[in-house]
Amino acid sequence: MDQRTPSKLAYDAVMAAREVAATSATRAEAEDRDGGFPADDVADLARLGLLAAPVPSAEGGMGLGEEPGAGELADVLRVVGYGSLALGRLYEGHVNAVQLVARYGTPAQRTRLFADAQKGHLFGVWNTDPPGDCLKLGEDGRLRGVKSFASGAGFVTRALVTVKREPGTPPLMLVVPLSPGSRADLTAWRVHGMRASATGTVDFEGIAITQDEILGGWDDYHRQPAFSGGAWRFAAVQLGGIEAVFDAWRGHLSATGRGDDPHQLARFGEGAIAVQGARQWVERAALTVTEDALAPERVVAFVNLARLAVEKAGLEVLQLAQRSVGLQGFLREHPLERLSRDLATYLRQPAPDRALTTAAAEILGAGGSAGDLFEGWDAR
Repeated sequence: MDQRTPSKLAYDAVMAAREVAATSATRAEAEDRDGGFPADDVADLARLGLLAAPVPSAEGGMGLGEEPGAGELADVLRVVGYGSLALGRLYEGHVNAVQLVARYGTPAQRTRLFADAQKGHLFGVWNTDPPGDCLKLGEDGRLRGVKSFASGAGFVTRALVTVKREPGTPPLMLVVPLSPGSRADLTAWRVHGMRASATGTVDFEGIAITQDEILGGWDDYHRQPAFSGGAWRFAAVQLGGIEAVFDAWRGHLSATGRGDDPHQLARFGEGAIAVQGARQWVERAALTVTEDALAPERVVAFVNLARLAVEKAGLEVLQLAQRSVGLQGFLREHPLERLSRDLATYLRQPAPDRALTTAAAEILGAGGSAGDLFEGWDAR
């Protein structure tokens, strides 16, 4: 058992994330290709203890994300995303999977899977099925079907996947061990940005599943507020990408001597407001989920607002930065070019309209004043 306190462990995780981000930023350009993957960066995550960091502190990890460590997890995700959004996407999925094991795993599953994280296995959460179909667990105990849009395909070795009886029915979680380089097809991942995330289709056909690989019960995956509330994690990674774009923009203005122009300063000031606003939304969302002071519906509403506020900030910073830098920012050798592509792609998350309207409906039906909506006074 590590003798460091939980707060010291979380601090160490942030420092490790800074080290990873510094090196991943130097590699990101070379990895920005079809079929690319940040293998060296993932190895650094393992070497510096970040793959084991979400394991509860009582079970040998850093307890990253446990109260009072939610703020530190937000910082770690933000910093990793600053260095490389593709790496941040992969790490966020790993954190999500480990937290689901902590929430729903049996003692034996927790022991085994947490040990895997500490050994350097990369976890991922893959829940997307092809249109009109779904991954199924047959009566013979074998899987039938594929998962699509699976980030880390061919590299994730512990895949947390959902299976269903039929499309549209409640899911059941499995944690499936995979061999590196097996069952993955990346040929369809020809995208504008996030090329190094190795997102593709994984074929699970015929894999035998044991009882020990079934995690939780039917529809535990969708339990609130953890399911929708977990969106704050990808918003934290996005925030890192927004800050990277902002700093590339700032560097360009400084290097070209254009920072004295009042119009440039006005745009840059608007960008700074957007960045800091997004950061405050992420920090508050992380604490709102962890503190458990609000009713589940109110937690989900707040996180939905937070993810949309971060998206809005990201789009604003992209527009302002590209307007300020001009055509140079679209040249491949310019730092802003890849950062902008990756951020624009990663900002596209599922069901933004539903997130907005469900949050608005919760707020509309709430009692009390606007200032008390997310303070817990009427949550119980």
